[in-house]
Amino acid sequence: MRSRLTMKLFTRRLLIPMALFTRNKEVLRVILAVCMVVAGILHFVATEPFVRIVPDFLPAPTALVYISGVIEIALGVALLVPSLSTLAAWGLIALFIAVYPANLNMAINHIQIDGIPDAWWFQAIRLPFQFVLIAWAYWYTKPHPKANSAPQFSVLSKNKVDD
Repeated sequence: MRSRLTMKLFTRRLLIPMALFTRNKEVLRVILAVCMVVAGILHFVATEPFVRIVPDFLPAPTALVYISGVIEIALGVALLVPSLSTLAAWGLIALFIAVYPANLNMAINHIQIDGIPDAWWFQAIRLPFQFVLIAWAYWYTKPHPKANSAPQFSVLSKNKVDD
């Protein structure tokens, strides 16, 4: 009896935040897209910190930073284009996995970047957060459960999307 009550309370507490996320799926899509575009632009505006965290075993760190910046911008924009959004979400998943060695390199080798803490607690949050980003992108590989009632936000006008 007690375990059923506990499970019911746990489920209700979990479902309320999930419903909040689900209702705001399109707002969260825009937030992820904007974050990706901003992160991509930062690869060009402040290249040096990104170059410093590229693992030594990878060639041409500066070129890799520029390439990943272009990919981040392109995937961020594509996430807002209905016909490309699923592909963009899969691309973001691949990107988040591809850049994980740089995050590990920064944590393991204590590479200090101005404005980013080098404390163990920060890395303990930052490294697993990459999996949150992967899950967030994965969410957009699936169609919205109420696709007809909740249209996807688009950078294209409605007429262009329907064509």
